Amino acid sequence: MAKTSTQTGPAIPYALAVAGVLFASICFGLVPYFSRGMTQQGVAPYAVAFYRYIVAAILLLPVIVMHRKAWREICWGLSAGAVMGLGWIGYVTALEALPASTVGVLYMTYPVFTLVIAWALFSDAPTRRALLASGLIVLAAIIAGSPASVSPQHIPTLLAALAAPFGFGFGICVLVHRLSRIAPLARIASVSVGSVLGLLPLMLSADVRQLLPEGQSDWILIVGIGLVTALVPQLIYTICSPLIGASQTAVVGSIELPTMFVVGFVAFGEAITAPQAIACALVLGGIAITRSRTTRTLTTVIANEPRK
Repeated sequence: MAKTSTQTGPAIPYALAVAGVLFASICFGLVPYFSRGMTQQGVAPYAVAFYRYIVAAILLLPVIVMHRKAWREICWGLSAGAVMGLGWIGYVTALEALPASTVGVLYMTYPVFTLVIAWALFSDAPTRRALLASGLIVLAAIIAGSPASVSPQHIPTLLAALAAPFGFGFGICVLVHRLSRIAPLARIASVSVGSVLGLLPLMLSADVRQLLPEGQSDWILIVGIGLVTALVPQLIYTICSPLIGASQTAVVGSIELPTMFVVGFVAFGEAITAPQAIACALVLGGIAITRSRTTRTLTTVIANEPRK
C-alpha cells in the first residue's frame, strides 16, 4: 500500500506572500500623502504621529493583557514604541517643508542606526556586508541632503528628520534582542501602545485646533494613516514575511522608497532631481547587497516567529 504523505504546503502560496509584502510596503510608502495632507489642514506633527499608532493600539490592547506575564518584554516594547513615536515627529515635520523623496531617503537610513545601536548596546558586531551597505546609505543621505537638493535653511529640519530612523533603529534592536520570545501580535501591540503613551502628554497639552483637521471631510486622512499605513499593512506583513524569509522581504520591501518618490511626484508635483535619483539607487543597492537583519524593515522583525 502506498504511503499517504502527511506533509502539507503553506497556507498561503509563496507568490501570494510576496504580493502581500509588496502591497504592505507600498502602503508604508504612502505615509507622506496622508501626513502632509493632515499638516496642511493644521494638524500638529505630533498629532499626526499619534493618529498613526492609535488605531493599532486600541485594537491590540487586549493582546497585551493576554501576555501580561511577559511584563519585562512588554515594558521593553512600550519603551521602544515611545522612542519611535517621538522620533516620528521629526519625520512628519520634515515632510511639511522638504520633498517626500528627500525625506524618504533620510528615513531609509534606519539600517545604519540599527547597526550602530545594536553594536553599542547589545554587542552585536556588524558584518562586512552590513558595513558596506551602511556606507552606501550614508552616502545617499549626504547626497539627498546636499545643497543641490536642500537649501541651507532647511538643515535643522533635515537633522530633526533623523530622529525617525534613529527611533526605528532602536525599535528594531529591542525587537531582535528583547522581544523575540513573545508572539508577533504582542510585539505590534506593545510598540503601538508605547508610541501612543509617548505622544500622549503632547496631545493632552495641545490646543484642540492643533489636533483636528480644519475640514470634516479630511477626517478620512486620520483614518487612512492609521489603517492604510499602519495596522492593515503591519498585519499583512506579519503573516506574509515569515513565508518568504527576511532576505526576500528586504528586497521586496525596498519598494517603499520608490513609492515615496511617486507620491511626491504625483500628489505634490515634486520633481525628482538627479541627486535624489542617485540617492534612491544607492539606498536600494545597499539593501540588495546585504541580507543581514539590519536591513529588515521594522515590521519584518515583528513578524518573525518567537524563538523556542
